[in-house]
Amino acid sequence: MSRVVILDEIKGRPIAALLVDGVLEDVAIDPEGDAPLVGAIYRAVADRPMKGQGGMFVRLPEGSGFLRQTAGIAPGQRLLVQITGPADAGKAFPVTTRLLFKSRYAIVTPEAPGLNISRRIRDEDLRSALDALARGGMAGADESLGLILRSACDGAEAGEIAEDIAAMRTMAQAVLADIEGSPELLVEGAGAHETAWRDWADPAPDEVIEGGLAEHSVLEMLDSLLALRVDLGEGNSGGHMMLEPTRALVAVDVNTGNDTSPAASLKVNIAAARALPRQLRLRGLGGQVVVDFAPMPKRDRAVLEQVIRAAFKFEAEVNLAGWTTLGLYEFTRKRDRIPLRDLLAGAI
Repeated sequence: MSRVVILDEIKGRPIAALLVDGVLEDVAIDPEGDAPLVGAIYRAVADRPMKGQGGMFVRLPEGSGFLRQTAGIAPGQRLLVQITGPADAGKAFPVTTRLLFKSRYAIVTPEAPGLNISRRIRDEDLRSALDALARGGMAGADESLGLILRSACDGAEAGEIAEDIAAMRTMAQAVLADIEGSPELLVEGAGAHETAWRDWADPAPDEVIEGGLAEHSVLEMLDSLLALRVDLGEGNSGGHMMLEPTRALVAVDVNTGNDTSPAASLKVNIAAARALPRQLRLRGLGGQVVVDFAPMPKRDRAVLEQVIRAAFKFEAEVNLAGWTTLGLYEFTRKRDRIPLRDLLAGAI
């Protein structure tokens, strides 16, 4: 499996693309202007509670955030918050008080103590070595600080891992102590190029190329993601799905195309279920998702559900709600990035 990371610019904004065997697997693009990036940490001031919405607004330097964890927080109180996703036009940024200090190999977790190693690392000797690095790196730290060693540690140099642990621990301690004062940005969120370096390291890319969007046909791949129609492979006789985001939800309609055989519906539905996580991730779509799968016997739902669960196994913060009485399939996916259509408006 070939993994290539491309670092480039599009209309003067950084962009990173991950290609796996020549297919676009993920993309990150910096937004226009000075909008906060996901992961940015702020000193904020608690504002007014919104009892009907189960949260409260907090004041940020660039506007306001909306916080759902409000227990024990009083208006006027200083607190540290982290941006968890983009904001719709005119709305507050979603924020959390559960901070994460992320790097390539380590994540420091305030108020979540404990030393943890990614379950994807199974070699016992390596786990023992990483445990020793974790204990050494966090020795003497506040007991409220936790540490997660990421799967990218597999194959990394011990010195690099130790440096990452020390850097994240130092940053966390400095930020947690900087609570007094007016609203202020304390830690920048990760831009496109940093995201590629930090989050696409497992497995390590075979090649990192600076420039090369056009040479690797990335612009054409991005352009295809702006279309509503997604073809589901040559073996599906025109089978396709339509992904249409609305203000309330993302509607997905799966069609069998020209295949009228008894097995056509289940076949195209399985193809759609496997393609859906990647399509939603690349398009930056989240929130409530409603899928109208091609008509099929109810006895086939159990098979399709197994495929859906396997397809979304490694997708972050997805809640598979299941079937409605009308035969639609519902789930939610965290809004973790700006929709690709908005990022690319006028860019390609």
